[in-house]
Amino acid sequence: MSLHGTRAAALLAWVNSTKVCPDPLNDLSQLQDCSVFIRIIQKIHRNKEGESVLEQPLPERISFVRGFLQKHCRQKFATENLIPAQKLLDGDEVTLAKVAVLLLYHTSMSCKSPGDWNEFDYKTQVELASILKFVLDNEESLNENLEPFLQRKALPSSSGTSSSSSSVFEEHSPLLSVPQKREVRFLELQRIASFPSTNNMLPSPPSSPMGDIMQTPQFQLRRLKKQLAFERENRDELEVEVAESRKLLMEKEAQISMMQQRIDRLAKQNEKEAADQLEPKEMEELREKNESLLGRLHEAFRQCQDLRTEKAQMDRKINQLSEENGDLSFKLREIGSHMVQLQEALNELSEEHNAALAQSQEKQGQLEKELHVALQDKKSLEEKIEILQGKISLLEDQLAKLQESSAQEKGEVMGDVLKLEELKQEVSSLTAKGTELQATVLRLEEEKQLREAALQSERGRFEEEKQQLGGLVTSLQSSLSESHQARERLEQDLQARDAKGQA
Repeated sequence: MSLHGTRAAALLAWVNSTKVCPDPLNDLSQLQDCSVFIRIIQKIHRNKEGESVLEQPLPERISFVRGFLQKHCRQKFATENLIPAQKLLDGDEVTLAKVAVLLLYHTSMSCKSPGDWNEFDYKTQVELASILKFVLDNEESLNENLEPFLQRKALPSSSGTSSSSSSVFEEHSPLLSVPQKREVRFLELQRIASFPSTNNMLPSPPSSPMGDIMQTPQFQLRRLKKQLAFERENRDELEVEVAESRKLLMEKEAQISMMQQRIDRLAKQNEKEAADQLEPKEMEELREKNESLLGRLHEAFRQCQDLRTEKAQMDRKINQLSEENGDLSFKLREIGSHMVQLQEALNELSEEHNAALAQSQEKQGQLEKELHVALQDKKSLEEKIEILQGKISLLEDQLAKLQESSAQEKGEVMGDVLKLEELKQEVSSLTAKGTELQATVLRLEEEKQLREAALQSERGRFEEEKQQLGGLVTSLQSSLSESHQARERLEQDLQARDAKGQA
């Protein structure tokens, strides 16, 4: 089955937006040599290994791309099954599209801001957003579901993914009211996410489909989890570097000790040779050798002193870095715990909201049905009244003519009068019933308007709470950014120390 045209076009538009090619691509098959993928990795993720890989044969380039996805995308899939090397070598378009999808997802997760997506038209943004939403919902089943998703417009019902790209936003739009319990639950959300950060600014409303999907709590929480995992791995690497640094310091201590012993041996040998009675020529040679050894001795002492000073400084730095690393680890664990609580509370809030929405929609439908029936009855009564009024007018005309007739026809006239009185009573009864029905219609219409106004008010409240939830997520992200900055400082200090050690 061939690729879905709209999704393929959206992926090509995103690849062209990276501007790594001199000329825009117009077909996914142009990605077969993997050079565009490598340039995207090199540009967006500042990977310096790409330059040398571009000069290597295609199998090595494929291995580099697959290795990057395996290491950085951190999805729960087996790269060998999802992106087979042989299919990339053969230029299979579906496999090339899979690589583009994973790079789009990783780039969106790695960026600190949604970026300027306005260069894409609305249809392309909707398609890119649907791709991101699909990966979010199918992380554990990409091996089975990604290829069908790229090949056709709708997935099977078991995939758990919406059948059209517009449903991406329906899940995150404020709809109707939720019970009073929701307000209490939302206070818990504020308490959970109010820990270290002081950033109370609410995020600005998204202005594009891509902005919408990247500002949803689901996407923000997934990004935080991804960054937390990355921070934990970097922390482990830094701990390994600290251990290696301690080992290097111990080796330098051993070298200092060996040099000191050698200096002592040279000094004793020099004293012993100076005490011996030798010929003037040999004395001159020994004097020169002695001066040379003394110079080396002074240099060795200077190096020893420098090493001791450097060792003391590095010990202080290691202690400081260890304390910072402990603080960072505690903060990461605390953020992870808060995010779990926030996700659970958000899930409960969504369930309550969906239940209230279903109840409100059912009530709204019932009101509209009753109003429709009442309007039909009103219309029918109005038609009956109009017919009876016509009959009354006709009988009144006939009655007037009969009254002008002879006396023997008086009995017939009385009969028509009774017939006429009955019609008037029927009209009066129908008019009263119509008045009552009109009041019912007005009551139903008023109740419908009040219901719609209440629903609109609840929509506004839910939108406000959604924005506040976005603020809470931003607060967590700010805390994560502070942890990231601390890790960068730690890494810079270690790099500076390693540079000194190698010198």
